[in-house]
Amino acid sequence: MNVKYINAFIESAVNVLKVMAFIDATPGKPYAKQDQTARGDFSGLITFSGSVTGSLALSFSESCIYKIVSNMLGENQETSNMVKNAAGELTNMISGDARKRLQSQGLIIQADIPVILSGKDHLIKHVLTGPSIIVPFETAFGAFVVDINIKDVK
Repeated sequence: MNVKYINAFIESAVNVLKVMAFIDATPGKPYAKQDQTARGDFSGLITFSGSVTGSLALSFSESCIYKIVSNMLGENQETSNMVKNAAGELTNMISGDARKRLQSQGLIIQADIPVILSGKDHLIKHVLTGPSIIVPFETAFGAFVVDINIKDVK
């Protein structure tokens, strides 16, 4: 997988959380994920087409996503429905920001509507086979991961 794709999603995750939720996110060391188990409690999954094919998942710990939603809305959130929707919307926003960054490098990437997944050990089924790349992030309120599996269309 091309490192410019990974970097675009890292930069976008940091930017979107800072601007939309006033949260600093620190990326950790990327690694290859060999299974389909989510690394969080709430996930958004979005697929790509165009210059690349593949998919992106964002998986948030419960404490992290609740704080993000609370900061975005300016009030504490008690409903998991709102949190589930926020996981999908954050996936859409981070995907859009990353696609804009990659467009400046000559790539045209379209995205579908995010699918929302939740629950302990739920599965992330990327459209491509093989390992995905996980970039773990830490915040003062818990962890989340960027889980990406994309390749160039040739």
